[in-house]
Amino acid sequence: MNVRMAELRDLETLIRVRFDYFASENWEISPQDREKLLAQLYPYFTEHLDTDFIAALVEDDGGRLASTAFLAIAEKPANPSFPTGKTGMVLNVLTYPEYRRRGCATMALNRIIDEAKRRNLSFLELSASEMGKPLYEKLGFQVVGPSIYTDMKLCLL
Repeated sequence: MNVRMAELRDLETLIRVRFDYFASENWEISPQDREKLLAQLYPYFTEHLDTDFIAALVEDDGGRLASTAFLAIAEKPANPSFPTGKTGMVLNVLTYPEYRRRGCATMALNRIIDEAKRRNLSFLELSASEMGKPLYEKLGFQVVGPSIYTDMKLCLL
């Protein structure tokens, strides 16, 4: 297995694995929604790749994609919780079924973690599925405990 960081030449692969991830989560995507997502993903990856977005690709010896992990980097004014002002959201961790239980996701995530350290991020966060939770814990991710704050969001669409 070989791990490498995605490049602009991997644009079609990044799009495909994004939709493969949606399918793995059993998300229903209508043709209209697919078009809307594609309209955002192409320019997003083109503009952000290797600046505030990175993707690790794990390939078998024949160059066939086995696993991926994405990292979206955000920068905001620093505070005691993120003293560098930079944080990361891990997304789209996906290993194709025929490659599971071979350490592929671990390789992709270790590459993402190393890159996050190199870029001086204060922390990484993610939303873990039940299947992924043991892997994330093995890599040092911890369940975030109760907070004095209430997580909230305002949906604009």
